[in-house]
Amino acid sequence: MENDRLALNANPVVAFLKKLPHEFTKQDIIHFIEENGIQMVNFMYPGGDGKLKTLNFVISDRAYLNTILTCGERVDGSSLFSFIEASASDLYVLPRFSTAFVDPFAEIPTLCLLCSYFDKDGQPLASSPEQTLRRAAKAFREVTGMEYEAMGELEYYVIQPTEGVYPAIDQRGYHESAPYAKTNDFRTRCMHYIAQTGGQIKYGHSEVGNFEQDGMVYEQNEIEFLPVPVCDAADQLMVAKWVIRNLAWLEGLDVTFAPKITTGKAGSGLHVHMRLTKDGQNQMLTASPKHQFGTPLSDNALKMIAGMMELAPSITAFGNKNPTSYFRLVPHQEVPTNVCWGDRNRSVLVRVPLGWTAQGDMSSLANPLEKPSAFDTTQKQTVEMRSPDGSADIYQLLAGLCVACRHGFEMDNALAVAEKNYVDVNIHDDANADKLATLAQLPDSCDASADCLEKQRSAFEAHGVFSKTMIDGIIRQLRAFGDRTLRADITGNEEKISALVEQYFHCG
Repeated sequence: MENDRLALNANPVVAFLKKLPHEFTKQDIIHFIEENGIQMVNFMYPGGDGKLKTLNFVISDRAYLNTILTCGERVDGSSLFSFIEASASDLYVLPRFSTAFVDPFAEIPTLCLLCSYFDKDGQPLASSPEQTLRRAAKAFREVTGMEYEAMGELEYYVIQPTEGVYPAIDQRGYHESAPYAKTNDFRTRCMHYIAQTGGQIKYGHSEVGNFEQDGMVYEQNEIEFLPVPVCDAADQLMVAKWVIRNLAWLEGLDVTFAPKITTGKAGSGLHVHMRLTKDGQNQMLTASPKHQFGTPLSDNALKMIAGMMELAPSITAFGNKNPTSYFRLVPHQEVPTNVCWGDRNRSVLVRVPLGWTAQGDMSSLANPLEKPSAFDTTQKQTVEMRSPDGSADIYQLLAGLCVACRHGFEMDNALAVAEKNYVDVNIHDDANADKLATLAQLPDSCDASADCLEKQRSAFEAHGVFSKTMIDGIIRQLRAFGDRTLRADITGNEEKISALVEQYFHCG
């Protein structure tokens, strides 16, 4: 299996060292730098705004390279995080060797490494989003005996002047091919670079959203990743957003991960798929013929879903971080508004996607010369949370989801909660009004999300995962928007909505 992951690996560091990233040592990094003409090193780390920051080093000699790789460097924490005071702001950033990749954009050969924050005592910074995620993954493992894996779907719009030829049909861009989709080549170049940085990509495609506005064409795209340990999933999503923006800038394009651009058009989400594994095996399915839902989910999978049902109102505090997020979470837009789950249903909060659980070998049916194989398709089953969007702090969001899934294992009534919130219909059809009335609703503003987080904060602070300081900071940040009635106040006012979109156009 490990040899399969090494063969054809797109990351030049992996290919050269013939090691998987989690095996990289400091000496490996030095060896790669010396043998590949690397002249600079970049430290990269997420700030409080959710974007990657960069510190550049020119390599002057081997001794200095060893120093920065061993000791890291100081940074001003008060300029990176709002909760850190200027009077005691120094932090350390230390590189994680497993994250090394060659900068695909640098004219001077450069190696990039993601970093972790440490405090003045040389301990991991308790309030940093990355350390919060690590604590969440550790607590999940200790409570359940399983590993929590995740993968993200990055949706974004590419904006360029309209050409007026081969126009796509409005809001019908899903999986469209060229020439009706104009930015497919850009997306494939992004995927090529993301793979070189270590991103484990599942696929890419054009998405539903496409429209023209003020002489510009807006085309929605998606790049979806493969499930990996949750901390790796966060790193890969962070770097992928950095790659997409850098390539767009170099090619004279504009890109946005904004949740909503205009009314009546598809918004961009950051859907997160999750699975549980033990000893490398997926734990999401059961072999029991008595399963009661559309997909034969295991009790473990039902418990994680129940935890997300219970804590869904406060997960928006991590995954929907500015007022435009709540203009996306409206009915009839393939986005959730109520707390429920179901099979293959895009109107629910948590979707159980088609998972290769049917009997029979489809490949041999499609290819008569192929003999039926014994491929283990159970590994592919996930569940998908559909409320988050590109405004999310990726580390906070994945930590919050990890906590919610662990919480399900700590609920005495988890299986009953899962059953109560299951729907197998379009919940917004008039015929289903009675069922809809029994379901909780997601918050409709940053203010409301802050209220939900305040009420449910004990679940996120349990096991020492989220620090009190971080929860206080998130609540303060959300309430500062003062948007409790904003959606109702400006709905239908295109001028005010456009101004709001412009204000948060480059969020996350």
